[in-house]
Amino acid sequence: MRKEYDFSKGRRNPYAPSTKGKTRITIRLDNDILAWFRKQVNDLGGGNYQTLINQALRRSMTSTSEPLEAVVRRVVRQELADGSSRIRRRKAKAA
Repeated sequence: MRKEYDFSKGRRNPYAPSTKGKTRITIRLDNDILAWFRKQVNDLGGGNYQTLINQALRRSMTSTSEPLEAVVRRVVRQELADGSSRIRRRKAKAA
């Protein structure tokens, strides 16, 4: 046996059974978000950060009481109101 093996050119077994109800995807997350989930898992004594992300997404999916359209409308209204009040303040300062 060798002391070290090089797996840099290794490939995943294409015949390995996949977990039922799960789909392998590639997703890009911000570094700070991924670090936070990894830290949470580490603080809990180990485990899988992907499971924690899955639980957070499921909680968000099932606990949303307000439809997405309503959330977007509310946020846009707030942003428009904030923008118009900023314009009024600028005009008042200029006068």
